[in-house]
This record gives sequence, C-alpha cells and structure tokens, in this order.
Amino acid sequence: MDMMAELPVAVIGAGPVGLAAAAHLVQRGIRPLILERGESVGAALLEWGHVRVFSPWEYNIDAAARTLLERSGWKAPDEQGLPTGGEIVSDYLAPLSALPAIAANLKLGVEVTAITRHGHNKVANEGRKNAPFVIRCRDADGEHRVLARAVIDASGTWSRPNPIGVDGLPVPGEGEASGRIAYGIPDVVGKAREDYAGKRILVIGGGHSAINVALALMELQDAVSGTEIFWALRHGSVDRLLGGGLNDQLPERGALGLAAKQAMADGRLNMLAPFAVNRIAPQGEGLTVDASLAGKPFNLAVDRIVVTTGFRPDLSFLGEIRIALDPVVEAPPALAPLIDPNFHSCGTVPAHGIVELAHPEPGFTIVGSKSYGRAPTFLMATGYEQVRSVVADIAGDHVAAHEVRLVLPETGVCSADRVTGSDDAGCCGGPAPADANACCVEDADAKAKGAAGCGCGAGTQTRRAVATSVDA
Repeated sequence: MDMMAELPVAVIGAGPVGLAAAAHLVQRGIRPLILERGESVGAALLEWGHVRVFSPWEYNIDAAARTLLERSGWKAPDEQGLPTGGEIVSDYLAPLSALPAIAANLKLGVEVTAITRHGHNKVANEGRKNAPFVIRCRDADGEHRVLARAVIDASGTWSRPNPIGVDGLPVPGEGEASGRIAYGIPDVVGKAREDYAGKRILVIGGGHSAINVALALMELQDAVSGTEIFWALRHGSVDRLLGGGLNDQLPERGALGLAAKQAMADGRLNMLAPFAVNRIAPQGEGLTVDASLAGKPFNLAVDRIVVTTGFRPDLSFLGEIRIALDPVVEAPPALAPLIDPNFHSCGTVPAHGIVELAHPEPGFTIVGSKSYGRAPTFLMATGYEQVRSVVADIAGDHVAAHEVRLVLPETGVCSADRVTGSDDAGCCGGPAPADANACCVEDADAKAKGAAGCGCGAGTQTRRAVATSVDA
C-alpha cells in the first residue's frame, strides 16, 4: 500500500476538466500524471476555437485552478465576459498548464490505448483492489506502460461525433463523401471560408451547435451571394429549441435562439423537418442527398454537409477494467436517470460527484462530458464539481467528496427532446406565459385544458441544461 501511495493519479485528457482535476490533485498534495493525445492542452477546444461559448468566465474557471493561478500572479479575465474556445485555451488553460506542479507532470502527444490492473485481467478478483492501474499509451517514440494509483478519465467525446443516420449509424455513402462533410462547428467564415462561400450547404442537427453554424453561414451569405443554407432537423420542430429566448439566464444562448428565429422568419434559412438521410452520393463536384422529409421522398443537391448531431464516448480502451454504464445513455447508472434525454427536457441537473460517478472498479472514474455518455448537454462548471468530489474521495476526504458545492443558473432553454431524446431538442414550446403556473408553453396549455401538465417538470429527476457539449 505504501507503493500505491507513491504512485501518481493518472488524468486522461488536458482539457478544462482534466486540468481542473490536476489542479485539485496538486492542491491536495497528490502528484498527477496528465496524458493528452493532442499536441497542446485544450486540443479539442482549439478545433472550435472560433466559437464563443454561452457561459461567462465565472463558470469556466475551476476554483482550485484559480487559486493556483492567482498565487503565480495570473489575473482572471472579466468574470462576465464570454470567451471563445481559443480564449479559454490561451487565457486560462495554457497558463494553468505552465505552472511548475502541472507542467512537470503533463505529457502531450500521448494516446491512451488501454487501461488494466497490474497482473489482473477483467475477470481476476484476488488482490485486485490493491493492484495499481497500468495505463498503456503510445507516443512518437512507441508504446509505453505507466503505473497509477487511480485513474480519472477526462478524455471527452469530441473525437467521436455521431454520424448522420437517425438510427445511430453512418448512412450509405457517408464515408466516401467524408471530404465534403464536416462534423462539429467548422469555421465557415474563417479558415474554412472557401469551402462554403457561394455554396449550397446542408446543416444537420437541432442543437445550439447547429444554430451557431447556421448563423455563421448567414454572415457568409451577407458577404458572398449564392450561399444557400438548408437546415435539417432529424426529429420534431425547432420551436422547442428556440423557446427560451430572452428568458434564458445565459444571455448569449438566448440571443442565439432569437437570432435564428428571426432568420427563419426572414426566409434566410430553408428549414427541413423532420428530415432523415437515406443515402449520399457524389454528383459532379457536389453531393446528392437521398432523404425523406416529413415521411415523403426528398432529394437535395448540395456542395457541403455540416453534421452537428452530437457526440458519443470512446470506450475502446476500457475493455479490461470494470465499468458500469446505463444501456441507453452510456453514463454511470446513478447519473443516467438525471440526464436521460428520453425523459428530461426542462428543469435542472442536480450537482453530482463521486456517488453518481462511481464504477465497480475502485479508483477509476469518468468525468466531464464523457461521463454524460450520449446525453447532449454539459457545462464545464459541472465537470469542475465532479473532479472536486472525485479528488476528495481519492484523498480520503469522504466528507468533502459527498458535499455539494455548485449552484448553476436556471435556464429557459433545454436541449433534450422529452419524447424522442433526439439531438433536435428543446423545451416544450418555450417559456410559459408570465402569469401561468407552468414550466413551459406545453405545460401551460395542458393545465389550461384541465390536465396535470406536460410532464417535463414532474418529479425530482430533472436537469439543468446550461451549455452545449462544446462547453465541455
């Protein structure tokens, strides 16, 4: 056991949540070992570095990280400012990673390929709990194995975007057309401008990432004639997504919804819903999309496709350790009911920690956006609370591990469809009228007709959706 105490705690991923975990470990006198696949900290954030997040700086800086940084003379950005992904890296993560206690234990360009217990496969029981973790990883010099007393997986989901198919699978032709398909939030007015200017663009998805892309394309449309935008929702309508408006306590997100709504009213966005792609085929320099629109055959010729249908966790390197995941959401079983988009639309996600994140493998936890599995919404502040609790548990401070120290802003915009659980999600027709005792429009309408309500505000297992997954 003395040997175990001398080993570091491995943190997989050097994004905001991974570096926050490292900061909490340093603050408690525990050596972290941070393994980042990218060539810099915040590598995933840099891929959407041009995007401004919805949550202000006050929710994007971890408390332990702030303490360490301020001791070094760092000055925090304006608390109410809204940073881009690139600014989060340059103004926060880069200075944090440069602190000696973190920099000395940070390994970049290292891909974790497997985790196991020393001398134990997944089935072996005897002595398992006291055996150190073995992390197999690969860098420019080849494969290596390192030992750790505990593992915090903060590797995120950015590397595994969901495909186009409504059934969760790539549609025929999707792979072959990959050169003309972008996943996530491409910089359509910056680095990727030439790929989109004056082109016919199909945007697929109904979350705030899709709104971001559509509005950026509209900016391009103002500058370059001939730019056409088709926005396809795979399920339902956009009304629920745009419902929060000015009632959203994250003002930037409320403004985003209102801007998209006005664009639709002005006819600048060609809306397609519900829309399901069946096949993609090359056509000259562009693509032909064979689809169904409202259940009827529909064909569309486009130059590019942008897919903003969410992400899913990479579980490929966890095959030899014991993890428990909800079969639907792919989140830890105790967390899944709090975030399952099949049931939750409005409301809050209660702050949570080691209790909800625990797996059958002692000493192993998944945190950050990856802990949410396929549930679409995550806030960095939630991840910071997760790692505070997890690190307290690793340090043996079980009282602190079980405390709740996070208060999040309520929001009028939710990002899950309470019926279908799709990425084309929103909040039950928008906020309820001011004089109604209801959580949303549909709830108010149902109560006006004598019913109990729409159901999205019922029960204790509700969630707070305060940022898109890119905030993670």
